[in-house]
Amino acid sequence: MELTGEKCAVFAVFGRGLEVSRLSFFGLFSLQHRGQESSGIATADGETIRVHKSAGLVASIYSEENIRDLAGHIAIGHNRYSTSLGTGNHHAQPIIEENFAFAHNGNLPSVRALKDFFSKKDMDVSALNDSELMARTISHYFKNGVPIEEAVRNALPLFTGAYCLVIMTKDALVAVRDQCGIRPLSMARLNGGFVFASESCAFKTIGAEFMREIAPGEMIVVDARGMRHFQVLPQNPKLDIFEFVYFARPDSNILGKSVYEVRRNLGVRLAKEFPLDADIVVPVPDTAIPSAIGYANTLGIPFEMALVKNRYIHRTFIEPDQRSRDLGVKMKLSPLPEVLNGKRVVVIDDSIVRGTTSRQIVKTLFEAGSKEVHFLVCSPPIQYPDFYGIDISEQTKLIAFHKTVEEIRKYLGATSLYYLSLQGMVKATGLPEEVFSLSCFNGDYPIALHERVNDFEQSKVVEPAAGTLFGE
Repeated sequence: MELTGEKCAVFAVFGRGLEVSRLSFFGLFSLQHRGQESSGIATADGETIRVHKSAGLVASIYSEENIRDLAGHIAIGHNRYSTSLGTGNHHAQPIIEENFAFAHNGNLPSVRALKDFFSKKDMDVSALNDSELMARTISHYFKNGVPIEEAVRNALPLFTGAYCLVIMTKDALVAVRDQCGIRPLSMARLNGGFVFASESCAFKTIGAEFMREIAPGEMIVVDARGMRHFQVLPQNPKLDIFEFVYFARPDSNILGKSVYEVRRNLGVRLAKEFPLDADIVVPVPDTAIPSAIGYANTLGIPFEMALVKNRYIHRTFIEPDQRSRDLGVKMKLSPLPEVLNGKRVVVIDDSIVRGTTSRQIVKTLFEAGSKEVHFLVCSPPIQYPDFYGIDISEQTKLIAFHKTVEEIRKYLGATSLYYLSLQGMVKATGLPEEVFSLSCFNGDYPIALHERVNDFEQSKVVEPAAGTLFGE
């Protein structure tokens, strides 16, 4: 998959006697896949808020000295990939406002309400991104003597979009999720304290005991009085199904489901919809590995890791320009000619966005001696932009918006091309369709877009009926 970014990962800890900065480091390390541009940790000890943040990967920007200097019993952390107004150290989080720190996973497609709010107060916020606007709004209420939980509650009606927030004052921690729960957020126990993370895999890393997911529209407050929870917005659950298809780590659990099992089921559904006669099944590592296993086992075709991933090359979306992205594909994946030569190959990937990465993969497989390359995709064609935290906001760059499946097949150079149906993708989760946001596939956006509503068109591409074969 050649996405350019997913925004972002959050992590938080509250617990006296816990080394919260070290726990945050390991938590963020386990969430590195959600953001690779910058990282930051802020801590509080009841009197002082400290912060260390910088551009780069988690392993490279924190030293032992940094971790020791971040004293306290409360911490929030953040990994970022930019989707709003630029990159670099300036946009690294947590954001430090007056007497609190703030970190955000998600994206606000509309900031009209926030800008109107500040316009009425004659405040210039034109240089602020969506996360900074949110933090500034909470700051407006908080510095006027309102308790932090009330400041957050007062600000929430102005936030139009997807958000998981962790907010830390000198003596309290707040976690809150938008009413649709577009992005995941969970909580756990650890030695009498509480931990919050974008994905449950972070809890396993530090030995925390998973409790539950934060409900859509729920706010959790932890302070000296303990943990309290409030339903501050009406629930309308709409998790982004891409969390299952691509973003989340396979060892995470979301909505009570194993991400690994769901991905394996995607492959099983593909095998039922498109059973092919082939010699080997090859995944595009790493996300598609469980799906390829499911496909291969269902049809009794040998599974082969014939594309080897260079573990020291990070996801291709970490480079912002297309030239770097193309080079990244060549550096990241190497074929095994001795496995591929003369074989009819089924290659399985999680999705196709622009098509550039997929085209390079097909070319690589043929150059390695493959006789046929059948490209199977674990999700439907992506025809609509995302406005909730994935950097695929330009519809014209989505190959399925302006090409039919057959035209995409020709562009890729594949022997055949098959997309999993929308119904098949949903069924693989074992959950009802109504709990998901499927906006990239069907153009149905659960949170109002307001000024962004004209940024996309209804797709003009007519897709074939399920089961139609191409290139045969």
